[in-house]
Amino acid sequence: MSALAAKCRHSYHCGMTTARLTPARLEAAGSGAFFRPRDLASLAIPFAELQRLVAAGTVEKVEPGLYRLAAAEPSEFETLAMVASVVPAAIVCLLSALGLHRIGTQAPHEIRLALDRKARKPAHLPVRVRIVRFSGAALTYGIETRAILGVSVGVTSPARTIVDCFRYRRKLGLDVALKALRDAIRTRKATADAIMRAAEVCHARTVISPYLEALAP
Repeated sequence: MSALAAKCRHSYHCGMTTARLTPARLEAAGSGAFFRPRDLASLAIPFAELQRLVAAGTVEKVEPGLYRLAAAEPSEFETLAMVASVVPAAIVCLLSALGLHRIGTQAPHEIRLALDRKARKPAHLPVRVRIVRFSGAALTYGIETRAILGVSVGVTSPARTIVDCFRYRRKLGLDVALKALRDAIRTRKATADAIMRAAEVCHARTVISPYLEALAP
Protein backbone atom coordinates (compact mmCIF):
# COMPACT_ATOMS: atom_id res chain seq x y z
CA MET A 1 0.00 0.00 0.00
CA SER A 2 1.40 3.40 -0.93
CA ALA A 3 2.03 6.06 1.70
CA LEU A 4 -0.75 8.20 0.19
CA ALA A 5 -3.24 5.33 0.32
CA ALA A 6 -2.32 4.56 3.93
CA LYS A 7 -2.79 8.19 4.89
CA CYS A 8 -6.21 8.32 3.21
CA ARG A 9 -7.26 5.12 4.95
CA HIS A 10 -6.14 6.50 8.32
CA SER A 11 -8.04 9.75 7.73
CA TYR A 12 -11.14 7.81 6.69
CA HIS A 13 -11.21 5.75 9.87
CA CYS A 14 -10.57 8.78 12.09
CA GLY A 15 -13.34 10.68 10.36
CA MET A 16 -15.80 7.83 10.84
CA THR A 17 -14.98 7.56 14.54
CA THR A 18 -15.09 11.32 15.06
CA ALA A 19 -18.58 11.43 13.56
CA ARG A 20 -19.72 8.90 16.12
CA LEU A 21 -18.01 10.43 19.13
CA THR A 22 -20.16 13.48 19.93
CA PRO A 23 -21.59 14.87 23.19
CA ALA A 24 -24.98 13.40 22.27
CA ARG A 25 -23.52 9.93 21.62
CA LEU A 26 -21.53 10.04 24.85
CA GLU A 27 -24.62 11.05 26.81
CA ALA A 28 -26.62 8.24 25.19
CA ALA A 29 -23.88 5.86 26.29
CA GLY A 30 -24.24 7.09 29.86
CA SER A 31 -21.14 9.28 29.81
CA GLY A 32 -20.35 12.94 29.31
CA ALA A 33 -17.52 15.10 28.06
CA PHE A 34 -15.22 13.29 30.50
CA PHE A 35 -15.02 9.55 30.08
CA ARG A 36 -12.90 6.46 30.54
CA PRO A 37 -12.02 4.00 27.75
CA ARG A 38 -14.45 1.40 29.10
CA ASP A 39 -17.27 3.95 28.83
CA LEU A 40 -16.96 3.72 25.04
CA ALA A 41 -17.71 0.00 24.86
CA SER A 42 -21.35 0.53 23.85
CA LEU A 43 -20.18 2.81 21.03
CA ALA A 44 -17.88 0.11 19.65
CA ILE A 45 -14.85 2.39 19.87
CA PRO A 46 -11.77 0.32 20.80
CA PHE A 47 -8.76 1.75 22.58
CA ALA A 48 -6.73 1.91 19.34
CA GLU A 49 -9.34 4.22 17.80
CA LEU A 50 -9.41 6.32 20.97
CA GLN A 51 -5.66 6.80 20.63
CA ARG A 52 -6.14 7.94 17.03
CA LEU A 53 -8.75 10.46 18.19
CA VAL A 54 -6.27 11.83 20.71
CA ALA A 55 -3.64 12.16 17.99
CA ALA A 56 -6.18 13.95 15.77
CA GLY A 57 -7.08 16.41 18.55
CA THR A 58 -10.70 15.25 18.76
CA VAL A 59 -10.15 13.89 22.26
CA GLU A 60 -7.88 15.25 25.00
CA LYS A 61 -6.10 12.97 27.45
CA VAL A 62 -6.59 14.48 30.91
CA GLU A 63 -4.60 11.83 32.76
CA PRO A 64 -4.05 8.08 32.44
CA GLY A 65 -7.46 6.49 32.01
CA LEU A 66 -9.42 9.75 31.77
CA TYR A 67 -10.30 11.64 28.57
CA ARG A 68 -12.23 14.74 27.52
CA LEU A 69 -14.09 15.43 24.29
CA ALA A 70 -12.38 18.48 22.81
CA ALA A 71 -15.62 19.77 21.26
CA ALA A 72 -17.34 20.02 24.66
CA GLU A 73 -18.35 23.54 25.67
CA PRO A 74 -16.17 24.94 28.48
CA SER A 75 -17.77 25.20 31.92
CA GLU A 76 -16.62 26.90 35.11
CA PHE A 77 -17.69 23.73 36.92
CA GLU A 78 -15.97 21.23 34.66
CA THR A 79 -13.63 20.10 37.44
CA LEU A 80 -16.74 18.81 39.24
CA ALA A 81 -17.72 16.87 36.12
CA MET A 82 -14.17 15.55 35.86
CA VAL A 83 -14.21 14.19 39.41
CA ALA A 84 -17.75 12.80 39.08
CA SER A 85 -16.71 10.85 36.00
CA VAL A 86 -13.99 9.19 38.08
CA VAL A 87 -16.05 8.74 41.28
CA PRO A 88 -19.72 8.56 40.21
CA ALA A 89 -20.95 7.87 43.76
CA ALA A 90 -19.36 11.03 45.17
CA ILE A 91 -21.54 13.93 46.31
CA VAL A 92 -20.40 17.53 45.87
CA CYS A 93 -20.89 19.24 49.22
CA LEU A 94 -19.96 22.12 51.54
CA LEU A 95 -18.01 24.95 49.87
CA SER A 96 -18.08 23.31 46.44
CA ALA A 97 -21.86 22.93 46.65
CA LEU A 98 -22.18 26.57 47.73
CA GLY A 99 -20.27 27.56 44.62
CA LEU A 100 -22.40 25.39 42.35
CA HIS A 101 -25.58 26.91 43.83
CA ARG A 102 -24.00 30.39 43.73
CA ILE A 103 -24.53 30.95 47.42
CA GLY A 104 -22.02 33.20 49.17
CA THR A 105 -18.65 34.20 47.79
CA GLN A 106 -16.42 31.33 48.84
CA ALA A 107 -13.87 30.18 46.25
CA PRO A 108 -12.48 26.86 47.51
CA HIS A 109 -9.02 25.77 46.35
CA GLU A 110 -10.07 22.13 46.45
CA ILE A 111 -13.23 20.19 45.72
CA ARG A 112 -15.27 19.08 48.71
CA LEU A 113 -16.84 15.64 48.27
CA ALA A 114 -18.88 13.34 50.46
CA LEU A 115 -18.69 9.56 50.26
CA ASP A 116 -20.47 6.73 52.01
CA ARG A 117 -18.83 6.03 55.35
CA LYS A 118 -18.00 2.52 54.12
CA ALA A 119 -16.76 3.50 50.67
CA ARG A 120 -13.11 3.14 49.78
CA LYS A 121 -11.20 6.38 49.35
CA PRO A 122 -10.32 6.93 45.66
CA ALA A 123 -6.64 6.30 45.06
CA HIS A 124 -6.10 8.64 42.10
CA LEU A 125 -8.03 11.82 41.41
CA PRO A 126 -7.28 14.45 38.74
CA VAL A 127 -7.61 17.44 41.11
CA ARG A 128 -7.21 18.24 44.81
CA VAL A 129 -10.13 16.85 46.79
CA ARG A 130 -11.10 16.87 50.45
CA ILE A 131 -13.48 14.10 51.50
CA VAL A 132 -16.06 13.93 54.29
CA ARG A 133 -18.17 10.90 55.16
CA PHE A 134 -21.95 10.68 55.18
CA SER A 135 -24.02 7.79 56.53
CA GLY A 136 -27.63 6.83 57.12
CA ALA A 137 -30.27 9.35 56.04
CA ALA A 138 -27.58 12.00 55.56
CA LEU A 139 -26.31 10.01 52.59
CA THR A 140 -29.55 10.39 50.63
CA TYR A 141 -31.60 13.30 52.00
CA GLY A 142 -31.40 16.50 50.00
CA ILE A 143 -29.18 15.05 47.28
CA GLU A 144 -29.79 16.40 43.79
CA THR A 145 -28.34 15.48 40.41
CA ARG A 146 -26.94 18.12 38.04
CA ALA A 147 -25.77 17.53 34.49
CA ILE A 148 -22.43 19.24 33.88
CA LEU A 149 -20.94 18.69 30.42
CA GLY A 150 -23.20 15.67 30.14
CA VAL A 151 -21.85 14.12 33.36
CA SER A 152 -24.32 13.37 36.17
CA VAL A 153 -23.03 15.09 39.30
CA GLY A 154 -24.53 14.45 42.73
CA VAL A 155 -24.73 17.58 44.88
CA THR A 156 -26.36 18.54 48.15
CA SER A 157 -29.38 20.82 47.74
CA PRO A 158 -29.11 24.46 48.84
CA ALA A 159 -30.94 23.78 52.12
CA ARG A 160 -28.91 20.65 52.83
CA THR A 161 -25.67 22.48 51.99
CA ILE A 162 -26.45 25.20 54.53
CA VAL A 163 -27.08 22.59 57.20
CA ASP A 164 -23.84 20.80 56.38
CA CYS A 165 -21.91 24.07 56.69
CA PHE A 166 -23.18 24.32 60.27
CA ARG A 167 -22.43 20.67 60.93
CA TYR A 168 -18.84 21.23 59.79
CA ARG A 169 -18.55 24.75 61.19
CA ARG A 170 -15.43 23.89 63.18
CA LYS A 171 -13.60 23.05 59.95
CA LEU A 172 -15.12 25.75 57.75
CA GLY A 173 -15.63 28.52 60.29
CA LEU A 174 -18.94 29.67 61.78
CA ASP A 175 -18.70 32.91 59.80
CA VAL A 176 -18.82 30.92 56.54
CA ALA A 177 -21.95 29.07 57.66
CA LEU A 178 -23.67 32.26 58.81
CA LYS A 179 -22.90 34.12 55.60
CA ALA A 180 -24.18 31.20 53.53
CA LEU A 181 -27.37 31.04 55.60
CA ARG A 182 -28.07 34.75 55.21
CA ASP A 183 -27.33 34.69 51.50
CA ALA A 184 -29.49 31.62 50.84
CA ILE A 185 -32.47 33.16 52.65
CA ARG A 186 -31.97 36.58 51.02
CA THR A 187 -31.74 35.18 47.49
CA ARG A 188 -34.46 32.60 48.16
CA LYS A 189 -32.17 29.75 47.19
CA ALA A 190 -33.54 27.97 50.26
CA THR A 191 -36.40 28.59 52.67
CA ALA A 192 -36.23 28.48 56.44
CA ASP A 193 -38.63 25.52 56.43
CA ALA A 194 -36.49 23.54 53.98
CA ILE A 195 -33.37 24.26 56.02
CA MET A 196 -35.10 23.19 59.23
CA ARG A 197 -36.30 19.93 57.65
CA ALA A 198 -32.78 19.15 56.50
CA ALA A 199 -31.46 20.04 59.95
CA GLU A 200 -33.86 17.58 61.57
CA VAL A 201 -32.79 14.74 59.28
CA CYS A 202 -29.11 15.50 59.87
CA HIS A 203 -29.51 15.97 63.65
CA ALA A 204 -28.48 19.61 63.53
CA ARG A 205 -31.71 21.31 64.60
CA THR A 206 -30.41 22.58 67.95
CA VAL A 207 -27.33 24.03 66.25
CA ILE A 208 -29.07 25.98 63.50
CA SER A 209 -32.40 26.94 65.14
CA PRO A 210 -31.10 30.02 67.01
CA TYR A 211 -29.60 31.47 63.83
CA LEU A 212 -32.77 30.86 61.80
CA GLU A 213 -34.87 32.48 64.54
CA ALA A 214 -32.57 35.51 64.51
CA LEU A 215 -33.24 35.95 60.77
CA ALA A 216 -37.01 35.65 61.10
CA PRO A 217 -38.86 38.90 60.23
